[in-house]
Amino acid sequence: MNTIQVRGLQVRKGSTFEIEDTVVLESTFSLYLNGRFFSGMVASNDRLEELGAGFMICQGLSDRITNVTVKGQDILVDAPITDIPAREIISTGAVGVSRSPDPVKSSLSLDIADIYRITSEIETETWRKTGGVHCSVLFYQKDLLMKASDLGRHNTVDKVVGHAVLKGIDRSMCILGCTGRQPRDMVTKAAHAGIPVIVSRAATTQQGIETAQKAGITLICFSRGDRFTVYTHPERVSDLHCNPAPESSLDDKRDEA
Repeated sequence: MNTIQVRGLQVRKGSTFEIEDTVVLESTFSLYLNGRFFSGMVASNDRLEELGAGFMICQGLSDRITNVTVKGQDILVDAPITDIPAREIISTGAVGVSRSPDPVKSSLSLDIADIYRITSEIETETWRKTGGVHCSVLFYQKDLLMKASDLGRHNTVDKVVGHAVLKGIDRSMCILGCTGRQPRDMVTKAAHAGIPVIVSRAATTQQGIETAQKAGITLICFSRGDRFTVYTHPERVSDLHCNPAPESSLDDKRDEA
């Protein structure tokens, strides 16, 4: 991923300092589906084959990819198009359309220690240096499979899912970790990909929770340090044992939200 050094004035505790800062470059790409222009995309300029493949799967536009090539700023994807009944088309907040996902079927289980370990991996060097990108990670059978950074949280998910698609990985045994919020559109992407568990450092929404519940996804958010919140399908987390809520059970959620 391309970054650039820029000069700026930083204020700390009332004092001003001249600094050099690392920022991410934006790039624009044209996405083609079966030889026809589909959409423009703003993204970071790495893992573009994975981005194209993952986008088609996560948007519910196809259930398999036959070929992906990148020529300059063009991402060319060949894939059989999924029939989308008009009544099922929903806006996802991202480019394109998405059908309602089928329920996710998986025998995957995990424990609290797994969630802590996954959370600790939801970062990349670019994320640490710039603070200007989102990050997603994909675990397969509890081992780290791939990390991806991008300007857009949707793109990071597409990239890690696209990697699994192109490598023929069984996505029903994968866990998705994200820095980004998990509203309906993000949860829907994981559901289309057949991923049973989402771990996010950030928040979800009512519709995100409802979508995860219907899709059979274990949705875990506010995963930071030694805490996290499981909103749906807690049965996949083998060692959860409920205790009475402490007097102050709601921490300040604004940090990293």
